[in-house]
Amino acid sequence: MKSIIEIIQQKQWIGWLLFIFTIFVVFLIGLFGASIMERRSEEKLAFQLVKPINDWEPRNEVWGENFPREFETYKSTFDTTFASKYGGSAKRDLLEDSPEAVILWAGYAFSRQYNQARGHYHAVEDIQNTLRTGVPQPATCWTCKSTDVPRLMNKMGVKEFYKSKWSELGHEVTNNIGCQDCHDTKTMNLRITRPSLLEALQRNGKDINNITHQEMRSYVCAQCHVEYYFKGKEEKYLTFPWDKGFSVEAMEEYYDENAHTDWEHKLSKAKMLKAQHPDYEMFATGIHFERGLSCADCHMPYKSEGGVKFTNHKIQSPLNDVASSCGVCHRENEETLIKNVNDRQDKIRELRVQAEKSLFQLHIETKTAWEKGAKEEEMKPILKFIRHAQWRWDFVSATNGSGFHSPIEAARILGSSIQKSQEGRILLARILAKYGITEEIQMPDIYTKEKAQKFIGLKMDSLQTVKNDFLNNTVVNWNKTKKNY
Repeated sequence: MKSIIEIIQQKQWIGWLLFIFTIFVVFLIGLFGASIMERRSEEKLAFQLVKPINDWEPRNEVWGENFPREFETYKSTFDTTFASKYGGSAKRDLLEDSPEAVILWAGYAFSRQYNQARGHYHAVEDIQNTLRTGVPQPATCWTCKSTDVPRLMNKMGVKEFYKSKWSELGHEVTNNIGCQDCHDTKTMNLRITRPSLLEALQRNGKDINNITHQEMRSYVCAQCHVEYYFKGKEEKYLTFPWDKGFSVEAMEEYYDENAHTDWEHKLSKAKMLKAQHPDYEMFATGIHFERGLSCADCHMPYKSEGGVKFTNHKIQSPLNDVASSCGVCHRENEETLIKNVNDRQDKIRELRVQAEKSLFQLHIETKTAWEKGAKEEEMKPILKFIRHAQWRWDFVSATNGSGFHSPIEAARILGSSIQKSQEGRILLARILAKYGITEEIQMPDIYTKEKAQKFIGLKMDSLQTVKNDFLNNTVVNWNKTKKNY
């Protein structure tokens, strides 16, 4: 048996061990608590406004004085050197890539010039320079191009803003897409600043007050990256055709019921629809949306600097930062992930090219039918096939991401476009035979952008001269008289 002294000594050692262990645990808890307090202090300092921001402040550099990390990453969107296989921020002539598109848009300004968007930082410059604004446009065209737009809407009234002329407001629109488009000036919470989205959500019974933060991280993008049209001959009120749903068929039904037409095709005389950039609608049918991701998760991933976690405001293709964008969820290496994207885009492009060729042939054959004396009544079904087939092709072609946001839906839509074109050509063959055309119609050589533009009667040198005069006489004056807020 142990003596009483031995038992006491043993318990003293146990007590000392427990005492030392307790001190160690308390020390770790203290470090953890201090770290939390430090991070919270950093967070408060990060949000502390150095300079108050006025309501509707359009100047991104003013916001940058308060949020330098976000502003520095935003400024890096000035760089336009990155080009993926089908996208990126580098300048790309999309009509040169697809000359058939010139024919498909005959009679519409897109046949003049259509370049890949270079990013938010260049939005104002690019809309000033494009030949598409050589055609008189309403001020509605400024809506998605500048932080000055919410300020002008608040100052003028939404309806008056839309009804104005694009050329009248150029001296007021000088700040590129940026902070005020998405953030509240006082709380920095995400907010919707374009009334068209709010109106569309309300018409669909969506309570704005119940939108989650994760939903807002897509909705702020959906203010502009959507399908829309200018409602009213004089009003030009920017409207989303979501009343019947988000699908290509639902929006087509909406347009047909409202007898909306963007232009009459110069060759086929069909009443056409021009898709804008229905990125949100396409994304909403994809697997990433189904898994609960937002636009910002991939295009504006989080970044850490000096112990502070913040959103990277270099809004760009995820392929330019695969590790931060895709690598958060996917464990494959970067080469594999990029290949996965390209493989899907390759297949969508293959279908898109086939849809373009089918539509090109259908427009030329329809033009021939008119020239041979076809009657309006017998041509109505053909014109409907053209309208619906091209709407589907354009719906996919106009989206960013080259179909990757929803490859299955993009393939389905393009397949439907090809089918409708072929149905139209079969029906048209009977009409052509009635007027003596039984052999295959020879297609014109339009396999460069220049040849295609010449075929539809565009005098590009004259158009460019007129545009240069506009830039020299108007844009220079805009820059001289631009507002300083």
